Amino acid sequence: MGRLFILSAPSGTGKSTVAGKLLQQVDSLRRVVTATTRRPRPGEKDGVDYIFMTREEFERGIKEGFFLEYAEVYGNYYGTPRDQVERNMKENVDSLLVIDVQGAFRVKEVFPEAVSIFLLPPSLEELKRRMIARGYRDSNTEVRLEMAKKEIPCARFFDYVIINDFVDRAVELLRSIILASRCERERVLGRLDALLHSEDVLSLLKGGRCYVKEA
Repeated sequence: MGRLFILSAPSGTGKSTVAGKLLQQVDSLRRVVTATTRRPRPGEKDGVDYIFMTREEFERGIKEGFFLEYAEVYGNYYGTPRDQVERNMKENVDSLLVIDVQGAFRVKEVFPEAVSIFLLPPSLEELKRRMIARGYRDSNTEVRLEMAKKEIPCARFFDYVIINDFVDRAVELLRSIILASRCERERVLGRLDALLHSEDVLSLLKGGRCYVKEA
């Protein structure tokens, strides 16, 4: 079964940039494309950056159970399509979910085994600079900064915390978390036949006795 990784951060911290670079470096990892009712920004493609939906389409999806989680953020709906996550798990491919903080907690309730990672800005001053660079208006920037002050304390409840001071360093740390998780005992022992082609080692792992624990 593929595992679900949740990457969350205050708006403007750089989670989309980090996620994009990560996906280029890690095999068998797919980003779950979030659905939203907000308008596409210049250069964004439907089905690639987001699944763009009308408000009516989104609310119909809510009623039909299309979303694993959803929330209204800054006046627009955002939601995680359930089918993408379930398909990846069946195909033994890891999923990367890039969502806001409240969405991260909701997904963790449904998939408690998911790995949650919080991306912190190096400072509020730097966060504001990044927001302005993204073209947010002054009023919008202040609203997002106030929300960031509420979201940052939530990092205490995530499995891992990464400070995004330098993008490449943040990507490397995130990559390390994902690769290390693939070496966890349950994941390796559950796929021994696919991973290991030595019959003698396979036999010992499956039926041998640990001389320290099982003497």
